[in-house]
Amino acid sequence: MLFSIISSLMQLVSGSTSIIEQFIHAYGYMALFIAMALESSSIPVPSEVVMPLAGALSHAGFFNFWFAFLAALAGSILGLAVDYYIGYYIGKDIVYKHLHRFRISKEKLDSFDKWFERNGVAAVFITRLIPVLRTLMSFPAGFTRMDKKQFFAYSIAGAFIWNLVLMLFGFYVSTYANNAVILMSALGVFALLLYVVYREALKRMH
Repeated sequence: MLFSIISSLMQLVSGSTSIIEQFIHAYGYMALFIAMALESSSIPVPSEVVMPLAGALSHAGFFNFWFAFLAALAGSILGLAVDYYIGYYIGKDIVYKHLHRFRISKEKLDSFDKWFERNGVAAVFITRLIPVLRTLMSFPAGFTRMDKKQFFAYSIAGAFIWNLVLMLFGFYVSTYANNAVILMSALGVFALLLYVVYREALKRMH
C-alpha cells in the first residue's frame, strides 16, 4: 500500500492529466488532499487540472462536492504552511541553494521577493489568485517573518477562492460535457483568461 502511494506520487508530479485522474480515482479524498498539498508547496502538480477534475467527479457523484472542496483546501493550507516555515526557519540563503529541488528558478523567486517588499500583505492574497505563480509567495513571506496570522488569513482566503472557482468550473462544465462545442469553447476561454492574468502578473513584477 505504502509503496503504491509513493509510486503514484512520483508519477503525479509529471502533471499528466491521466495520471492525476487515476490517482484521484484510486485514493479519493486523500488524493485531493495530497495533490493540493504538493501543489501549494511548490511541487509541480497543477491545481488547474486537479480542482476542475474534482468538480467534474462531484457532479458525477464520485465525490460529495463540499467534502472534496474541504479536503483540497486542507491540502492547500498544509502546502503553503510548509513553504512558509521553510522560509521562516531555514532562511533565504539555504533555500536559494536548493531551489532546484522545488524546480524554481532564482530569477523567478527574486522577482517575487521584490514584489513582496513593494506590496506586502496584499501580495500574499493577490498571488494566490495568479496561475503558475501562486505557489511561490510563501517563501518571501517566510523570509521576512511576516506575521503568521496575517499570512495564513490572506493565504487561506486566496486559496479558498481559487480552489472554489476551479472546482465550480469543473462541476458546471461537466454538465455540458456531451456538447463538444460548448465544452471546448468554455475550456478555451478559461485557458485564455488564466494566460492573460499570468502575463499581467509577470509585467507588474518587473
